Amino acid sequence: MSGSSRAERLAALVAQEGLDQLLVGDLVRLGDSAPDAISSLRWLTGFSGTSGLAIVGADDRLFLTDFRYRERAEREVAAEFERATVERELLAGAARRLRGRVGYDDANTSVKNLRKLQDLVAEGVELVAAGGLVERLRRHKDDDELRAIAEAARLADQVYEWLFERGVVGRTEREIMLDAHQRMRELGADDPSFPAIVAAGENSAVPHHGSSEREVRPGELLLIDMGAIVDGYCSDCTRTVAAGEIHGDPLEVYELVRSAQVIALEAIRAGVAARDADSVARDPIVAAGHGEHFGHGLGHGVGLEVHEAPRLSQKSDQALEVGDVVTVEPGIYLPGRFGVRIEDLVTVTDDGCRNFTSFPKDLRVVA
Repeated sequence: MSGSSRAERLAALVAQEGLDQLLVGDLVRLGDSAPDAISSLRWLTGFSGTSGLAIVGADDRLFLTDFRYRERAEREVAAEFERATVERELLAGAARRLRGRVGYDDANTSVKNLRKLQDLVAEGVELVAAGGLVERLRRHKDDDELRAIAEAARLADQVYEWLFERGVVGRTEREIMLDAHQRMRELGADDPSFPAIVAAGENSAVPHHGSSEREVRPGELLLIDMGAIVDGYCSDCTRTVAAGEIHGDPLEVYELVRSAQVIALEAIRAGVAARDADSVARDPIVAAGHGEHFGHGLGHGVGLEVHEAPRLSQKSDQALEVGDVVTVEPGIYLPGRFGVRIEDLVTVTDDGCRNFTSFPKDLRVVA
């Protein structure tokens, strides 16, 4: 990436927070239980394994791993980092290298490991809760990150078209999900971003239904929420289609959600409060009597994880910033009947947003 390296920018932030060093990595189980911490370590160093810790400070660029990942670290970890292989315990290896006021991510540190670290560090080392520092920088995607996300979104668009051309009526939700995953990989994705949500009929009223052995029937709505991973970066998109001709309430609700999403997309730009963006989509849905049926926020950040900062909801106190990548996904869910969600993935710019999702939003009738 151009300009200051990620480690340099993090070191500057560490100094601003009055810290000498920051310990980055999974301090819950040291490698396999804190996806956010593992993603932050990958963002900072390039390491895609699960057992590693990094120490960053004004004069510190150190990456530690164990024997299993030594060769991967040699291949992947950014050249500015000194690499060290710890023969026994990763936490003890890191503790020997800590000095001064050391920040750690309290959201990704177990009480057990914090106590162990306190026992291991040298006298005079002060451990300070400093969660969210890496995540603050991860919000602003650089050109390489945006290219990967754009490609992941393009692959998802292609999978939608492929699925709908094949037809959905008479096929089970699970069959459609598995086909979507396989097609993503055939097109070059690393993996799906998450197990695709394929929800037919009344199941579409469950926002995170998953998939089942239920068959898609003529005359009902089908909701598919999916994304691909390219070079570690996720996409996320939802489309709701008609399995054959539909009439009445589903058509009205679909148009309400579609129009709410359109005006929300028009409102997205740097400086807009995330809460206000949510309100733009929510207000017409509330006015139409469906406020209680829109039970989630308008969207969320996407990057190395499919859910990350910022959050677009009434609970958010954040403003949108240039380089944010967020979903815009209003929905209405009528329990026992049907649900509609339409979701695009965009990046925030000074004067609006750039939409990565190109699959059409006019209600599509699929055989």
